[in-house]
Amino acid sequence: MSVNHPIIAVTGSSGSGTTTTSQAVRHIFRHLQLNAAFIEGDSFHRYSRPEMDVAIRKAQEQGRHISYFGPEANDFHSLEQLFTEYGEGGYGKTRRYLHSFDEAVPYNQMPGTFTPWEPIPENTDLLFYEGLHGGVQGENYDVGKHVDLLIGMVPIVNLEWIQKLLRDTAERGHSREAVTQSIVRSMEDYIHHIVPQFSRTHINFQRVPTVDTSNPFSAKAIPTMDESFVVIRFRGMKGVDFPYYLQMIDGSFMSRMNTLVVPGGKMGLAMELILTPLIEQLIERRNNRIKQK
Repeated sequence: MSVNHPIIAVTGSSGSGTTTTSQAVRHIFRHLQLNAAFIEGDSFHRYSRPEMDVAIRKAQEQGRHISYFGPEANDFHSLEQLFTEYGEGGYGKTRRYLHSFDEAVPYNQMPGTFTPWEPIPENTDLLFYEGLHGGVQGENYDVGKHVDLLIGMVPIVNLEWIQKLLRDTAERGHSREAVTQSIVRSMEDYIHHIVPQFSRTHINFQRVPTVDTSNPFSAKAIPTMDESFVVIRFRGMKGVDFPYYLQMIDGSFMSRMNTLVVPGGKMGLAMELILTPLIEQLIERRNNRIKQK
């Protein structure tokens, strides 16, 4: 963690809704006129898509599983190094993983490849990470310890699978069978490297549908926000103004002393109400430290 160069991370598995959360956070940045460095978690995959296909086949021949959730397919040490360097001096390097043709065409590259490594912009106010591993921890790495505000996006698992299935088939051109196989192959890494992060987050946003999602593999549509509730859990945070949130968010209620439940359609409002003052506090601390130098 760093007062001078704060880091905010939104972490969640593929199809969990991290992109939606990121849009809300970017809106807050614009409102507060903050210049952020944006980091995509997929930048720290070890393999391009063709290389990953080869690695998966080799692992299967050896009776093993490999997935984008685990350390074999990701460079957690480089991610931690970036967070360390940014926290210490506001610098570091990143790149992009190009998922689709639309993303790849401007770079004259094929989908499933990486752009070259480049320095992150200078003189940024903070770093914002969106991806799978913002709070990942292992024997020789601890990414989450460098994060000043760690936000988890955690839809119930059936909803997560529905979102992944429909997104990857519609937007990324994968077959439903391939996406299903990916979910099965990833389960061990999901349990050991994704789920534990949500016990380390400062805030979790968990979307719970109010419609039947009992067979996610036959779903034809993603439940809408209005067909959901969002369970918001705060961990280790002092001074949370729950009465204010209950007053401002119609239909909200407390389910536990540290847990607020809001209608799904109010999630964006809840995010802005909750996250804006927390981001303002980080920037205020940063500005005060700069003034003291």
